[in-house]
Amino acid sequence: MSARAARRATDREILRLAVPAFGALVAEPLFLLADSAIVGRLGTAPLAGLGIAGSVLASAIGIFVFLAYGTTAAVARRVGAGDLRSAVEDGIDGMWLALLIGVGTAALAFALAPQVVGVFDPSAVVAEQAVTYLRWSLPGLPAMLVVLAATGILRGLQDTRTPLAVAAAGAAANVVLSVALVHGAGMGIAGSALGTVIAQLGMAAAFLVVVGRAARRTSASLAPDVPGVVRVARAGVPLLVRTLTLRAALLVTTYVAVAQGDAELAAHQVATVLWGFLALALDAVAIAGQALTGRALGAGDAAGARAATRRMVLWGTGAGVLLGGLVLALRGPLAPLFSPEVEVQGALVAVLVVVAVTQPLAGYVFVLDGVLIGAGDGRYLARAGLVTLAAYLPLVALVLWSPLSGTAGLVWLWIAFAGGFMLARAVTLGLRLRSGEWLVLGAVRGATGR
Repeated sequence: MSARAARRATDREILRLAVPAFGALVAEPLFLLADSAIVGRLGTAPLAGLGIAGSVLASAIGIFVFLAYGTTAAVARRVGAGDLRSAVEDGIDGMWLALLIGVGTAALAFALAPQVVGVFDPSAVVAEQAVTYLRWSLPGLPAMLVVLAATGILRGLQDTRTPLAVAAAGAAANVVLSVALVHGAGMGIAGSALGTVIAQLGMAAAFLVVVGRAARRTSASLAPDVPGVVRVARAGVPLLVRTLTLRAALLVTTYVAVAQGDAELAAHQVATVLWGFLALALDAVAIAGQALTGRALGAGDAAGARAATRRMVLWGTGAGVLLGGLVLALRGPLAPLFSPEVEVQGALVAVLVVVAVTQPLAGYVFVLDGVLIGAGDGRYLARAGLVTLAAYLPLVALVLWSPLSGTAGLVWLWIAFAGGFMLARAVTLGLRLRSGEWLVLGAVRGATGR
């Protein structure tokens, strides 16, 4: 095969995995995006409360994203080596772990909801709204973690279409349910949360059916294997550390946004949800990177892994340019969709300029992150996460302690996050990619990496 034909074949593989993966990746941001639009019509306080509760929920789900990412890498390696039964069984162990983590985390968060919200030091009316949304949302947390693990199994099996179908159905159901409960039933912000929970439970049930069928086809056991569950948990620790550093950066950013005022916090909430939506759109290419990298390394094809990485970097940065241009062009019409208040709209339009300009950098970062996750290079990702967080904290402290406030303070906060923090990530990940130390061949490599 010629080099040009090989590139085209790789591009087709990337698109085959990335396009459907986009739908599954944006499920949770779509829930929050829809909730933001629906709750925003209730006023600034409910929207600001959703901003705090949404940040906490996103952190709770994001902290355990290793349930999807680690599973994808492990399953893809097994697929590359031709061991489908072990691939599915590894993933099922991850689903049992997800259920245990989800139930425990939801129970703890429900009990500590006022204290968790209080960490952000919001006004009393905003705090009340945040606690209400948080507590009504928590029953859906175990379901979403099970969805993460099941999605990882299917991605590793090179199937991103099924997660797309489930995510699309869940997102549509969420919108219908939330509108009906918030405005039809008059439940307010609690109705928005309940609609999301019902949609999440439905998604989890659908994935259980799909994974059950895969287990029957491969003669894999559905019963929990205690040593296997423990092994998955241990393998996920480095990715957990990596994710904690990312969530810490987002939480610190939200904390500083609170100091800018209620209107600015409301604008920050919408900008954060839009950033998450764009990030996961770019991360669709990274998901292809996880699946293709894991499969290639499992099959002993280092050259194939490198070639796919080069193409995915081009796709990621190109997508960043396109998305950034769209945000820049549509920032004016977007703002009124999320709030009727002029002050919130003005702050949001200003922040979206920063979001737009930094999208190409974000595309580069997310692709490299996905490739290294697919390679099982978790230990390096954990160390890199600690380094980038250490670099970001002084930047965000400067914004907090500066005399700037209001919209100006919020804009500089986003420059620190979308510019400074993402640049630090780009440097650490780029250095690892150039070193070649992530290229470890074979059917099994602990997700902890080296």
